[in-house]
Amino acid sequence: MIKWILLGLITFGLLGCDSKKGTFLESTVSQNSHEKSISKLKELIEKKGLILFETIDHKKNATSVKMNLKPNTVVVFGNPKMGTVLMNCNPSMGLDLPLRIVVTTNYEGITNFTYTNPEYWSLKHNIKDKNCLSILNKAKVALANLVESASKK
Repeated sequence: MIKWILLGLITFGLLGCDSKKGTFLESTVSQNSHEKSISKLKELIEKKGLILFETIDHKKNATSVKMNLKPNTVVVFGNPKMGTVLMNCNPSMGLDLPLRIVVTTNYEGITNFTYTNPEYWSLKHNIKDKNCLSILNKAKVALANLVESASKK
């Protein structure tokens, strides 16, 4: 009997649970083409009063050096008020700010939005301040909502 219990505990430990809480990257499939996904994302960023800093087209850059790459575009944006508070909690937050979402399209034509889960930043940057943790939680929800809206037709 003890062997079965130990076997069950070991199996559970190896398999883990299917909780996505705390995962470093979040990904959402878009119902739109690569170009339409980027366009919708940028439109929503501006509509929400965020600053669109840059759009980096990695496929275009690869082509410029005679290399191939499936569509891969990084949209860089943010909210300086939020970012400033977070960087005051720990200046290393500047490594992850402004926010970035990568839009990729695979060989099957499926387009995805992928971004770093802000919960991870609390670990990476050793954020313990309750106000900053609250901001990270709000950022997590805001990014999820932004991507969810941008992924719809």
